[in-house]
Amino acid sequence: MANDYPLIADHGLIGDMQTSALVSTDGCIDWFCSPRFDSPSIFGALLDARRGGHFRIRPTAPVVTSKQLYLPDTAVLITRFLTDSGVGEVIDFMRVVDSTTATEDHRLIRMVRCVRGEMSFAVDIAPRFDYGRESSRTHISQDGVVFEGPRTAVSVCLVSEPDDERLARTWADEAGDVHAELRLTAGQMRGLSLQTGPPGPIRRIPVDEVWQLFHDTVRFWTTWVSRSTYTGRWRETLHRSAITLKLMTYAPTGAMVAAPTAALPEQIGGERNWDYRYTWVRDASFSVYSLLGMGFTDEAAALGRWLRDRVDEGRGKNGSGPLNIMYRVDGSSDLSEETLPSWSGYRGSAPVRIGNGAAGQLQLDIYGEAMDSIYFADRHGAAVGHQGWERICDLLDWVTVNWDQPEEGIWETRGGRQDFTYGRLMSWLALDRGIRMAAEHGRPAGVERWRIERDAVYRQIMTRGWSPQRRAFRQHYGTDVLDAALLRMPTVGFIAPKDPMWISTLAAMDEELVIDSLVYRYDPAASPDGLRGSEGTFSLCTFAYVSALARAGQVNKARVTFEKMLTYANHLGLYSEEIGLTGEQLGNFPQAFTHLALIDAGIALDSELDRRR
Repeated sequence: MANDYPLIADHGLIGDMQTSALVSTDGCIDWFCSPRFDSPSIFGALLDARRGGHFRIRPTAPVVTSKQLYLPDTAVLITRFLTDSGVGEVIDFMRVVDSTTATEDHRLIRMVRCVRGEMSFAVDIAPRFDYGRESSRTHISQDGVVFEGPRTAVSVCLVSEPDDERLARTWADEAGDVHAELRLTAGQMRGLSLQTGPPGPIRRIPVDEVWQLFHDTVRFWTTWVSRSTYTGRWRETLHRSAITLKLMTYAPTGAMVAAPTAALPEQIGGERNWDYRYTWVRDASFSVYSLLGMGFTDEAAALGRWLRDRVDEGRGKNGSGPLNIMYRVDGSSDLSEETLPSWSGYRGSAPVRIGNGAAGQLQLDIYGEAMDSIYFADRHGAAVGHQGWERICDLLDWVTVNWDQPEEGIWETRGGRQDFTYGRLMSWLALDRGIRMAAEHGRPAGVERWRIERDAVYRQIMTRGWSPQRRAFRQHYGTDVLDAALLRMPTVGFIAPKDPMWISTLAAMDEELVIDSLVYRYDPAASPDGLRGSEGTFSLCTFAYVSALARAGQVNKARVTFEKMLTYANHLGLYSEEIGLTGEQLGNFPQAFTHLALIDAGIALDSELDRRR
């Protein structure tokens, strides 16, 4: 039933830079994978309320209202419950693990506190290992519980004071799920500590020990945020986006997942349900700009190294060229797509897909995005060494031979390859940045050949990519449909932001793609993408539209559009992929692409407003 599922937007994100969990406004963890973002789920009720598993803590009395907030400048999430008998809260966070070592040991803390009056909290712990495909046994003791399967184990320990004899009434049902009740009075705090990895001895954890973990976690996040160099008009908003991007970063390699979720639909009941728990070359490339733009140089450098490692490997698959479009967070490329036939999907949105079959597609734009970020990082001190330059030369030599061919494009369409204008634009960018790097460092390269092909790409876009009928740059050469991906044309320097051809393109996008400031990627009805159904406006594209307007001198319009878009964030400042017709957030959540585009738009808008002043 739809009522069994909270809205996608009714969640906050917590994590430890190796994995993460979603916590709903009713105190339920309904999505948690371990030991990595792309590992099988332990709690997955977000995609199947009956079979997915969950970890819920909420008052037994009727809740009048619930509120959710982050402790300022942290990823510590507080869910508050207001009832007639009292006020209580659940404080959720994950202990930050060693940033350089991958581990199966992850600790999720749920502190339960009565603020006013008296409250009883119902606790339900129902894990379902490996998307519900792995059975488990339940072992209950006075101090906690262990759920143990053939390959997976979870331990949950009670947090209490030393003199508490038995605060929780605990029992297991026929399915092995554990239920408990915590009774608290004003000022009391107890809780639960969930730990993944091989089960150890269950012990009751002192409240002071958990408070220390809480303070250590708060200190980690506030110290990290204090490194930001952004002092513009939307400081709190951009900082929340930066924290969100950090939460989606796999610290051992520096890779950033596109989103920590899988199979959340772009249309309720539709089939556009993809697994985003992987690192796209495109997203990683854009993230370098966003992170450097806010002063987070370590994270940008780690992403740059991850990108260069992929370039150094130079082993794409299925005709995708030297690079795959996406990888697992450890850099491996096995992303075989499968469905979970027994899972119903979010609000009946089947199929539920894990893995991603688009991994082997040919998407020419990734070469320009990767080269642009490497060039940008190189200019900010992350110089490319000799071996890296040799691999770059190999990559660009491949681009010179392969840029002029049909591809699947940035939006990963499944309706057949086309001559996408955006792919050509990014091919131009790859060659242009390689030429610049060779000149700036005096490196040996086939620069003359690169220059000939770069100029050929430019001329082709200006002739075949331009629609005289629409007076706009088009999605691909076989259509007059527009494409919001082309909002990056002036950003990368292909065309001047006030060139008449570009101003005309912006006007055409206003007419076809923009609805009350929200921007569609393209019109799938006019340009079939091989999938049934429709989709909402794409939040990334709306923020890219803000940047384009600002650079084109339409600063007032850009600012109104930006402020309008901020009203579509959820209560915590988080965004999924898309906005539906009713303003509902759709698609995987939160989406890194949207948050990095928000940062870029805020910085671009600040710059233009300051310049006008």
